[in-house]
Amino acid sequence: MATSSTPVPTAPSERPIGTLFIANRGEIAARIARTCDRLAIRPVVPTTIGPEALDLLDIAAVVGAARRAGADAVHPGFGFLAENADFAEAVIDAGILWVGPPPEAIRVMGDKAAARRLAASLGVPVLAGHDEPNASDDALITAAETVGFPLLVKPAAGGGGKGMRTVRGPEVLPDAIAA
Repeated sequence: MATSSTPVPTAPSERPIGTLFIANRGEIAARIARTCDRLAIRPVVPTTIGPEALDLLDIAAVVGAARRAGADAVHPGFGFLAENADFAEAVIDAGILWVGPPPEAIRVMGDKAAARRLAASLGVPVLAGHDEPNASDDALITAAETVGFPLLVKPAAGGGGKGMRTVRGPEVLPDAIAA
């Protein structure tokens, strides 16, 4: 553990962040900005309402706004942009530091089945489940018999819990799969 007199090593590729562009809004942007203030980093939170609003769904516009703000780094907050590997790549390609996981990690984690397979291949314990490419109704029903009930039916893609269904018994499994 570093103390105030112990220097903290930095990687040669690291550069200090003087200005951080926060590509988010609301409470998450406010929290990141407060942390910037504590770290003596200038936060830039774009306007997302009104005639001067920045469309946070427009990757090129966000990267352009970060450049115009003189940002050394971009923090996506959480949600859409934080889970968008193309956005991370656009920030990096613009020569701006990306505050977040590498684009390839974002891609892998975006596909929940691929993420589970990767974790298992690395020796990370995972719960029983079905991650195979054959996701037909019959394959899922067969897998459910092996996994046991209750279980969770979850789409391989997507986020925020969208599409998840708790299944307490085999009689409701077909409806959960269909949903």
